[in-house]
Amino acid sequence: MKQETARGIVAVAVLVFVQGCAAPQPSQDLLAPTEAQMKIRSAQSRSFDVKDRQVAMRGVIAALQDLGFIIERANESLGLVTAARFAEPNYYDVVGVTVTVRPQADGRMMVRANAIYNNKPIEDPKVYQNFFATLERSLFVVKE
Repeated sequence: MKQETARGIVAVAVLVFVQGCAAPQPSQDLLAPTEAQMKIRSAQSRSFDVKDRQVAMRGVIAALQDLGFIIERANESLGLVTAARFAEPNYYDVVGVTVTVRPQADGRMMVRANAIYNNKPIEDPKVYQNFFATLERSLFVVKE
């Protein structure tokens, strides 16, 4: 009886081990854009009538600081700014944002912001509208 139980346990262990070794097959659509992703990307992006990326980057940094963010990194050659701040009312929550600035063919700058709240993407378009409104005011001041 003990030997049968031991064989059963070994058989189950081997079965579990073999199942664990099977490589999962990734979905063909894993990196394919969805309609929801395209919609949020549209909310995250805005084009500005600024020809100089350095001016646009200074505007982004100023806008983020106006919104209470602490700039973590700014890389002009990549057109990348990352920042974070503690979120109200619980100051243990964290909001992080990554902003990219890239030139467009028509001489304008495309700015895209991507925000996270406690490591979860923020998809509410109103959040991005608020950021771009602040950026617009900041660019007006920086350009003068």
